[in-house]
Amino acid sequence: MLDEIIRALALVLVFEGVMPFVAPRRWREIAAFLGTLDERTMRFAGLFSMVSGLVVLFLWR
Repeated sequence: MLDEIIRALALVLVFEGVMPFVAPRRWREIAAFLGTLDERTMRFAGLFSMVSGLVVLFLWR
């Protein structure tokens, strides 16, 4: 189980690094835009991301 968690975290790091590597200028623009969003919007985006991930995990079994 610990091996799977470490692999999952490693994949997150790989996917998170793709955008800054491929398009650093666009990534910086997106990061600046995200900095202008209010907390409620950011929380909703985080919730949506978590629920989407859980749905994919549940359906992929």
